Amino acid sequence: MAKTVTDLLLESLEELGKDDLKRFKWKLKEIKVESQYNNIPWGKLETARPVDVTKELLNYYGEHYRVEVTIQVLRSIHRRDLADRLTKATQADVINLELESMTLQSPEPGETTDGSNLEQESNMQQMPASFKKRRRTFQGILFKLKLKKYRSRKLTLRDLQKISPESLKDWSAQTLGDLPWHFLRKVMALNGMTRNTSLGHGELDDEAVSEDEEELDIEDDFFSLNDTCSRDSLHPLDVLCAVLLCSDSFLQQEILSRMSMCQFALPLLLPALDTPKCTLMLWAMRDIVRKWRPHSLAESRGFREESLVLTKMPTISFVRLGSCSFSKSQLLNEVLSPSQQHHDFFIHRDMESGNVPREIADGLVEISWYFPNGSKNSDIFSEPIAVTNLHGDIESHQLQFSFLLKVSTLMIIFVERLSEREYALLLSLKEAGTKLYFMFSSEAEKSKDMLGFLKKLVLDLKLSKSHLLFKQSTTNQSQLVKKLRSTIGRITKFPHRQVTMEDMAETARELGIQVDEDCEECQSASKCVKEITAEIKDVAKYKREMLRLQGDLGKTVAKVEKELCRMRKPRTAHLEKYESELNEKLVALHKEKNQWDLTDGLVQFISGIACLSQVERCYFLKWMKLNLDHITRGNLASLQAEYKEKCKTSESDPQKLAELCKLISARSLGSEHFMRELAQFYEAEHSRVKQSKIAESQRQFVHLPGIAADLMLEGFPMELIDGDASNIPLQWVTDVLTELHAKLGGRSRMVVITVLGVQSTGKSTLLNTMFSLQFAVSSGRCTRGAFMSLIKVAENFQQELGCEFILVIDTEGLKAPELAMLEDSYEHDNELATLVVGLSDITIVNMAMENATEMKYVLQIVVHAFLRMEEIGHKPNCQFVHQNVSDVSAHEQNMRDRKHLLEQLDEMTKAAARMETQIKEMAILDIMDYDPEKHNWYIPGLWHGVPPIAPVNIGYSERVCELKNYLFEFTKSCSANRSLKDIPQFIERLRSLWNIIKHEDFGVSFKSSLVDEVYNQLSMNYAEWEWGFRKEMHLWVSEKETFILNQSAADLNSSVFKNIALEKLQYGEQKIMDCLQQYFARKASDLHLVEKYKEDFIRCTKTLKNDLKTHVFRKCEDAILTQIGRLKSHNIQMNYMKIIEGEIDQLLANCRRSTQQLDDKKLESKFETVCHETSLCPLQNCQVDEDMEAQLREDLMNRRSAITEMLQGAGSLKDYRMNSFKMKSKYLEKWLIQRAGLHKDSYLQKAKDIAKSLMDQCQDYIQEKVISKTDYDKTYCRELLHMINERLQEADVRKCYTNAFFEVDLKLHILGEAAHQFQKMHEVFIQVHNPQKHLEKFKPQYLSRFKDLYLGKDSCQKRARDFCERCLKPALVDYVKKRIATEIVDDFLSSGQAIKYGCKIFFQFTVEKKLLEDGNFNNYLNYINSYEEFVQSWIHRHLLDYYNKTEGLEVLEREILFTIVNKVRGVLEHAKDIKPNSVSSFLDYFCKALEQDLVISKDSLVGTLFKNTAMAHQFSADIQTFLPDLEQQILSEFKELELESKLSNLPLKPQDEMFKQVSGFAEASIP
Repeated sequence: MAKTVTDLLLESLEELGKDDLKRFKWKLKEIKVESQYNNIPWGKLETARPVDVTKELLNYYGEHYRVEVTIQVLRSIHRRDLADRLTKATQADVINLELESMTLQSPEPGETTDGSNLEQESNMQQMPASFKKRRRTFQGILFKLKLKKYRSRKLTLRDLQKISPESLKDWSAQTLGDLPWHFLRKVMALNGMTRNTSLGHGELDDEAVSEDEEELDIEDDFFSLNDTCSRDSLHPLDVLCAVLLCSDSFLQQEILSRMSMCQFALPLLLPALDTPKCTLMLWAMRDIVRKWRPHSLAESRGFREESLVLTKMPTISFVRLGSCSFSKSQLLNEVLSPSQQHHDFFIHRDMESGNVPREIADGLVEISWYFPNGSKNSDIFSEPIAVTNLHGDIESHQLQFSFLLKVSTLMIIFVERLSEREYALLLSLKEAGTKLYFMFSSEAEKSKDMLGFLKKLVLDLKLSKSHLLFKQSTTNQSQLVKKLRSTIGRITKFPHRQVTMEDMAETARELGIQVDEDCEECQSASKCVKEITAEIKDVAKYKREMLRLQGDLGKTVAKVEKELCRMRKPRTAHLEKYESELNEKLVALHKEKNQWDLTDGLVQFISGIACLSQVERCYFLKWMKLNLDHITRGNLASLQAEYKEKCKTSESDPQKLAELCKLISARSLGSEHFMRELAQFYEAEHSRVKQSKIAESQRQFVHLPGIAADLMLEGFPMELIDGDASNIPLQWVTDVLTELHAKLGGRSRMVVITVLGVQSTGKSTLLNTMFSLQFAVSSGRCTRGAFMSLIKVAENFQQELGCEFILVIDTEGLKAPELAMLEDSYEHDNELATLVVGLSDITIVNMAMENATEMKYVLQIVVHAFLRMEEIGHKPNCQFVHQNVSDVSAHEQNMRDRKHLLEQLDEMTKAAARMETQIKEMAILDIMDYDPEKHNWYIPGLWHGVPPIAPVNIGYSERVCELKNYLFEFTKSCSANRSLKDIPQFIERLRSLWNIIKHEDFGVSFKSSLVDEVYNQLSMNYAEWEWGFRKEMHLWVSEKETFILNQSAADLNSSVFKNIALEKLQYGEQKIMDCLQQYFARKASDLHLVEKYKEDFIRCTKTLKNDLKTHVFRKCEDAILTQIGRLKSHNIQMNYMKIIEGEIDQLLANCRRSTQQLDDKKLESKFETVCHETSLCPLQNCQVDEDMEAQLREDLMNRRSAITEMLQGAGSLKDYRMNSFKMKSKYLEKWLIQRAGLHKDSYLQKAKDIAKSLMDQCQDYIQEKVISKTDYDKTYCRELLHMINERLQEADVRKCYTNAFFEVDLKLHILGEAAHQFQKMHEVFIQVHNPQKHLEKFKPQYLSRFKDLYLGKDSCQKRARDFCERCLKPALVDYVKKRIATEIVDDFLSSGQAIKYGCKIFFQFTVEKKLLEDGNFNNYLNYINSYEEFVQSWIHRHLLDYYNKTEGLEVLEREILFTIVNKVRGVLEHAKDIKPNSVSSFLDYFCKALEQDLVISKDSLVGTLFKNTAMAHQFSADIQTFLPDLEQQILSEFKELELESKLSNLPLKPQDEMFKQVSGFAEASIP
């Protein structure tokens, strides 16, 4: 009597020893079982005997599942022997029980028990035994894989999308029942390990058994070569066939699409398992689109893109007759794989689980393709080919073989044995139209019988030698592959047969093979779609004429709605009137929209989505996508070809090219455009109802939101933002989501996940891979806007995850090329980012690492969006995805990059906060939930190799799955603290956000701010470079001035100094040019936004150089003139000094000859007598006004007589001052003004302003000369006249229509002022250099030396002190004054004030903010009317305030003085080495060594050198002794001076230099 399943279970348990039984029970209580079952409690197992355990197994796990649980537990306690024996013994019994239950089971809910079941049962009885056997095997596989319940209720894509605890698992299959889910989840995630069906039985530690514990148990099969693992698993093709037969048509389509992306061979013919004949998978492949470049298009760099089922190509079939000792599939893989990139297209015996015997997959025909990429060096074939592979021999699968014969261009038959029967079968192929090639193994040459049949076959089939291929044991595999490629390439170059998949379907129907898309629902839906798409020839034209509401009309409505909120362009003075006009326009537009009738296409579309059954509707929408994509690709190809042709001709019309570009951009057409049109009709109708123009009962489109909600529930993405119009049809979206909430019974809590990134960086692919979604990724289409897709959370996971649904929002790419040239592209991107960030709980920011510029752009957009969310209290989480990073150490290696990214984000946040006028200091972590370590993801590129034959990178799939799991774990961890939002709350958030966006002027607040930020950064850098150039030239001028003032008359050649200055200026200019070049060469920081301003900065540099050149030349000339005057005065003084010294020498000799000893009083008396008797002639005065009058007459000499008369009647220059100049009507050419019809007063005011600015300019020049304390020179007048003439020749002056009276009077007043001040300056110079006064100045020194000589005292120390006090001290003070101005500017700009003076915009903001704070109206007037004067005064006050609060100026003075005193010490030390023989030679050396730094007056040295007989080294040492005291004395005197006095007496004014910093470099180009 046969044993029952219970007997077998009990027998297995009784064979367990005491310890093993205890381990079995312990493992049984905790083993992981299917969700519908529970573990047996330990209380029932602890004392249970084997019979009791068997009973509990039945009670808890039922008749069938108890066997699987027992086997699993036996394996986990390392009793594989019992597990394998029980598997074999129970397999047949379990399957029989299962099949019996399948036959007797009651119908599924919804099924009817009419005569169809009886008819089906009757048909089954009539089926051949082979079919019954196949069906029985198939049902056994379904039982093993736990797919039995999906025979009637097919698996759907929604089943896979559902978020459950299993979604977070790492799907390594542990049991056979796991294999289908392992396959499905892996293939949806594009994982290259999808086809691995090996089972993992627990952890490695559980499997390990120590050698000491392992017993030697040699049984009969110990030396068997069969792998135990192969008996534990199933062949991958068996799993594939089972899964496909248990999936609905749409899941089949998705599975094959993703397998195609992984470059897996696809099932072309499914074996007859559940049906009498095999099935052609045409529908399942409909959605696959490939892009390739045939060699015929390689030169033009063109490409082809087409649906796989519509592409005509040669088909190469590989079949075998009988068994085959080598792997046909493996050989095929080598033929199709490019060098250095082997890929397993077909499953072969050496792959994981490839050696497991096939149970149901025999008869499966797989198909793969080869597509070239246009590279003649790397492409295997020049044109695309299809390759089919029949699993099983042709004798057993005649139908599949017949099909392949009819569709193939070339068939290669693998033969190992050739006898009478095989010969007869092959002979029947004589009339086949397919080229036949044969592959024989080495056995063919050894067997005489086989050789005989082979010779007959060659003759009968008329085969040539090339038709016979031999694979011998010595055959080189590479050579064989090369030969096969050559054969295929030769035949497919000029193929006699090329077929499409649709052609194959026709052949299949002729042979009685089922075609998957021949079902009634699919065909009726196809028919409906063809009626719609038949009239679509030109996509752009169809959209313009048939989808009218979303075109210009819809865009105008969107613009008017935004304008109503922003009120940017009022055309009238009254805003209320403008608003009323806009409202009227909006009403008129809605009325116009509502008056349009539905087109035939829209009526048919509504019928398709509203009237068809659910399955038919899904087919309808899929057919719509397929047909519209096909039309779009055709349109795009023709447009691109036309564009390319027009670009080739040099005479192409730019306007036509622009129109073509517009057409290419408008090429997109999909179901979403039809839905968008319905949304527009719905919006217009709702608006008219709201205005009471239409009654509620008359509404036509009220049912549409319900249909759209159904589509969302079925997994179709819904458009949230109309990207073409940058608008949300708010009423439509609101009503759709409201309907959706109602259909969900009010249970609609959801987490919102969104993605942002630059176009074509793989955002949609990322979401599709992560969540098994179907966002459009076709390169032939580019739908703008945002789409949302709803994913259900499994009920057993809702509490843990804290929501019922995940809403995923996919957005169009930022910085899209078709939008880049549009004026509102920044506005568009910013609106989109603000909306999706505002709606999301988690925002994924997707970035392609190779494009730093675009990455920066995205980050700026994102930061602005998050900043706005902070204002409304919303702080979403942000995940940064860095794509195309493949290094395994990427996370560690990019630690620095993450830190840099955080710094960048902080900087951008601060900049964005300034742009958004935020008051508080902001950092990135204040506005987003972001952890740099956890929220950065480095994902490899999508493709492993070069498309179109590159598979998906397994690293991409795995990292995306890690990201998905982290998102769910993160959602779980935040569920307790997160305020959950359901659909009504989401609608409210959407409404408020859209209202904010419509009211905010992003065009101003973002675009200009973004450009300003980049421009200001460049300006601040340029300001640094400019100041560096200015400072360098100021220091150079200071050195050269000092050098000139130390030279003799013979060395004063101005041309030498000018040449040196030109070299210095050229170097400085080039240095700035290089800095600019390097700055723009970085290709970062959105520099493309300010690229157009680069030339402006270059021009500014040239202007700066010219300004500095003028300044430097003038300073050098002034210094030379000053030195000439000084030398002239010095020569006169020296002559007088010699007379005085002679008199004193004579007095000294007389006193020494006197016998009477003279005391101090008598010596002083005699000295005074000599000085009084010495007569010195004073210097001659000159009349400055007379000289300047003469020069003015010379300047106006060649003018008309009226001017001469004016000069004669003008009187003396002494009578003119600048402040007495008044504007008069006679200064204007009235007849010109009257002829032009202009108003005289406005021109008088303009001329007055010009005169004032010119007088101010001249006054600055006069003041500069007066401060220099030199004597008057004729060149001063010539320079003033040159300045006046140059200004009067400028265009703005000529446009004021001034005449000669204006010129003459202006020159008189300016020169009169100058003559007055220069006369005073000349008189001061005469007084200072008066010989008598000079004598008085040095009299104490002469007297002192006279006394010392008479008395024979050593006066070396006294002379050294005098030198320090009278010569060195003034030189040191002058040095500090010359250097302090540049140091003040440096110090001020390097302090916290730097940003205020960084560029003009920041400076103006600072000044205007201060004006606002002070609230003084007079200051506003001064700022407007006298900007330059006001700002210079403001900077001066700012400097005073800054340095009054700090000791900064004292520090600078100390540092400058310390530097020069150290240099002096160095010279004194060096003098010891030179050892001058007299004080005179020492002083000559000292002055020469410091001629670039100090101006030591030669006049001052006279007293020091008079009768100085001291030793030079002692004199030098004494000077060193006095230096510390001298240094402290100078610093003390500086400290006693008022700050304002210090600043006003500096030769270079720091406020002037700082004003130049912010006075508008590149002013004309400020954006």
